[in-house]
Amino acid sequence: MPLKLYELVGTDPSRPFSPFCWRTRMALAHKGLSAETIPWCFTEKGAIAPHGSEKVPVLLDGGSAVVDSWTIANYLEDRYPDRPSLFGGEGGRAMGRMLNWWGDGVIGGMFPLIIADIPLNLKPEDAAYFRKTREARFGKKLEEIMASRDQAVDGFRKSLDPLRLTLRTQPFLGGAAANYADYIVFGAFQWARVVSPFKLLMEDDPVYAWRERLLDAFDGTARKSPSYHA
Repeated sequence: MPLKLYELVGTDPSRPFSPFCWRTRMALAHKGLSAETIPWCFTEKGAIAPHGSEKVPVLLDGGSAVVDSWTIANYLEDRYPDRPSLFGGEGGRAMGRMLNWWGDGVIGGMFPLIIADIPLNLKPEDAAYFRKTREARFGKKLEEIMASRDQAVDGFRKSLDPLRLTLRTQPFLGGAAANYADYIVFGAFQWARVVSPFKLLMEDDPVYAWRERLLDAFDGTARKSPSYHA
């Protein structure tokens, strides 16, 4: 039975944009696995409720439903041990666990810079849901949150120094080749390029070059996905 993956989309079902779903997409590609994608929107929680989740990604593998991108990565590693390793051993898995949290922080730092662009990609009912829930979280209008992004982006770029310094001595977080540590962080950048035209990185940044390498990985899987950037 083929794998199936619920992914977050907006008005265009071919344009998945969740940073967590992109972690899973890249993990599947790394393992050489394909999955039938099932487009899912913010207001369709009933569709995944039977699988024990309110959020995506949700991976279906036969009779098993696996939720949460980190849980899915571990499931794929253990379920398909004969395929390329996502972690390169238990030490890599342990480091990946730490980077999974750090990657969530990257998403949090990026969010205020693109937040008002996201509803422009959504169906009216999903845009209304997104605006209501996120404005309640931040206590202000989306446009107010994003208003200072031209200045705030410098602080975001500075926050990437741990990533930048690492990439000055090796091409990927995984070393000579990418592994799940890379996909954790890359998912955030792919999310941003899919939902917003805002420029997060400068072309001379090692992080930019790293992102370009991952956009080209797996026959350009991520680059071929519709986005605001080439």
